[in-house]
Amino acid sequence: MAEKFFFCLKHHAVEGKDGCKAADRLGPYATRAEAEHALEHVEERNEAWEHDPNWNDEEPRE
Repeated sequence: MAEKFFFCLKHHAVEGKDGCKAADRLGPYATRAEAEHALEHVEERNEAWEHDPNWNDEEPRE
């Protein structure tokens, strides 16, 4: 089985499977590099969802 990597939100560090509890981390990621950029990916997805008309049922803000 290939090694998996996680990004710990508590320590802002990449961890292996035996790191912090699942509620405190993002992943799994296939590579250490992907885990290192986890917060950037989260920000990109949040931005995309915020502007997706299929998921945004609020009235447009002025």
